[in-house]
Amino acid sequence: MKIGALLPPGNPTVEAELRRMAPDVELALARLVTPDGQGPAGEAEGMEARARGYLAGLDVPAREVGRASPTVTVLAHTASSYLNGFAAEPALVARLSAASGGPALTAAGAVRAALLALGVKRVALGTPYPESIMALGRAYWQAAGFHVVSHRRLGDIPDIYATTEAQARDLARAVDTAGADGVLLSGTGMPTVGVLAELERELGKPVVSSNQALLWHAFRVVGAPRAIPGFGRLLSEG
Repeated sequence: MKIGALLPPGNPTVEAELRRMAPDVELALARLVTPDGQGPAGEAEGMEARARGYLAGLDVPAREVGRASPTVTVLAHTASSYLNGFAAEPALVARLSAASGGPALTAAGAVRAALLALGVKRVALGTPYPESIMALGRAYWQAAGFHVVSHRRLGDIPDIYATTEAQARDLARAVDTAGADGVLLSGTGMPTVGVLAELERELGKPVVSSNQALLWHAFRVVGAPRAIPGFGRLLSEG
């Protein structure tokens, strides 16, 4: 299997986590197009404008990765779907598929499929985003039919791509509440996969992250679901 991944410039986490979870899966990577003058990758300032630029320029890297003939192409940037809106998600997937020349999915679409598969309806949402994108994320999940019972940001961090699994662990613990069916750690740039199983044992509920869901859904979209232990209930059940 070969996954074609479209990811933001500067994001070191997607490739590392996909290889950690499934080292036998081949990857073809292409970077999303960054608008000029919107600040360095990973910084909060300019993040929303950069994400809108990624959406506007999506076809170019999608065609580029499509030349590698991936089995499936993934938009590995959850916030792009948040800015695009839940109602426009099918059109985004269709556009990605047309440009790449094969099956396609988004990180947010993968998370939605994961939450539904796990029976999660009441979500505790943790993100590394600035407040403006966090608000769009809450709106996206509410429009998708979920109840966001709590939400929390990492705070005004200088660089999303410098965050750690320890910070993700602390975020999940802080955002969890008794009223949540599951915890969502949103953001492909925040390292998470090494702490998901530990958090599920501690919190007693599913913990889903963007890169974990992305890999799980990629297998399912191409009709080859796979159980991978060690990275949370979602992948361990296949």
